[in-house]
Amino acid sequence: MATCLGDVMRPDTALATVRLLRRLGVEVHFPERQTCCGQPFYNSGFLSGARDLARHTIGVFADGRPVVVPSGSCAAMVKIEFPHLFHDDAVWHERAAELAARTFELSDFLVNRLHVADVGAHFEGKVAYHYACHLRGLGLKSEAETLIRAVRGVEYVSLERQDQCCGFGGSFAVRYPEISGAMVGDKVSCIAAAGADVVVSTDTGCLMNIGGALHRQQHAVRVMHLAELLECR
Repeated sequence: MATCLGDVMRPDTALATVRLLRRLGVEVHFPERQTCCGQPFYNSGFLSGARDLARHTIGVFADGRPVVVPSGSCAAMVKIEFPHLFHDDAVWHERAAELAARTFELSDFLVNRLHVADVGAHFEGKVAYHYACHLRGLGLKSEAETLIRAVRGVEYVSLERQDQCCGFGGSFAVRYPEISGAMVGDKVSCIAAAGADVVVSTDTGCLMNIGGALHRQQHAVRVMHLAELLECR
């Protein structure tokens, strides 16, 4: 599942995910009918629209294969919120729960499904890690960090308040720009203090927000999705 932001804003992440999985021996299928998972509608209270998109997504990924998502927020939408959307519809609730059970955020799939930590990546530089909020909802704690630390050449640098939200939150950044700006400003300060060359995260939304703030403040720190880092050779 490429995700909307990945498709529009960071297609290299989706491509890196495909290359990485293939390198690890995984046969990758890409359903071309996939669209948005419905999270923007859901977060904004438009539940009817969210259900329409959820039904479409469930239908598109109905082939029984594991679904790998390079985004904690989209994975959480499918795994946690899809069943909630159909709590009063037994047929669709069952279909939603079935898809939820075989949907995996990328780091979850690599570490907990494939049981891989070292994917053979190599990258020279100081790398900090931003722990995206939705990983917490998925019960994922150390998977992404484990993968980063296993990359050859990486000097891992700790990020103060690593698990603090960057302030993006999808439509939150639009509705509450002052609060969002203050939050990402604090995140950038922590990144700068860490002396990192690169900050890695698992969600394109976080990378957009953090990367934009770094650029506006003229920091030279790069942002990379976890898949992009792990695809480096």
